[in-house]
Amino acid sequence: MDPLIITIAGIGAELTRDKQPNLPLTADEIAADAAQCADAGASIYHLHVRAADGTPTMDVGAFRAALGAIRARTELIVQFTSGGAVTDTEDARIAPLELQPDMASLTTGSVNFGDEVFHNPAPLVERFYVRMRSLGIVPEFEIFEPGMIGNAERLLRDHGDDHHRHFDLVLGVPGAMPAWPDAVPFLAAHLPEGASWSATGIGRSYVQVGQDAIRLGGHVRTGFEDVLYYEAREVATSNRQLVERIAGMARDAGRPVATVAQAREILGLEAHRGTLGA
Repeated sequence: MDPLIITIAGIGAELTRDKQPNLPLTADEIAADAAQCADAGASIYHLHVRAADGTPTMDVGAFRAALGAIRARTELIVQFTSGGAVTDTEDARIAPLELQPDMASLTTGSVNFGDEVFHNPAPLVERFYVRMRSLGIVPEFEIFEPGMIGNAERLLRDHGDDHHRHFDLVLGVPGAMPAWPDAVPFLAAHLPEGASWSATGIGRSYVQVGQDAIRLGGHVRTGFEDVLYYEAREVATSNRQLVERIAGMARDAGRPVATVAQAREILGLEAHRGTLGA
């Protein structure tokens, strides 16, 4: 099996400091968080940003500042969100891609998201994908439901080029596919041949989902966006703590943790790239 790629989703669009006092918000805080996670074994930083008042934003300037700060302190692969918050417009969600991060998330269908609906109709998904590829960005296909795998395959058949295919299986979001004991192997079995994949367990499911992914040759995403509690009633102290847990699980399973260089090779990525002046 390939060395384990650990993605840290350190911020998200829903969490507040009332619930997680150590949530990084400013560009400097995000960069410090990224450096700590890199030291612990993370290879990818999945990036959301916040406005000055702590609310989620898709402001290009905020993404530019965070991207520059992360790259000044680490060699991490930077993956932008293209989902933002469920209330963000299509134009707002696509705008930060002009900064040319290494990767960007791409959810290939609409899904219930708590009490809201995360809207991703086919024309939007196609537009986002084409824009990503025009900028040399490698998409990570976010899979909240089995049908999204089929949607991704149709997208790749109709518009895809020869970039590496990478998927993230997101389990346990209220309203979407639960983290059932057979969920990770079921979804992984239906991915395109040659694709790599990671798995994300939301909330308490993150340990079991992580163990399944490690055992089956996948990779793992964790972080404050997905996980509030380290143990029952014990709020995680840092994103680094969550990375260390996954890295420890990999070592216990006899699987090495990927370096950033190894992760880039697995994912077909060049050295980090793009301009911050766009």
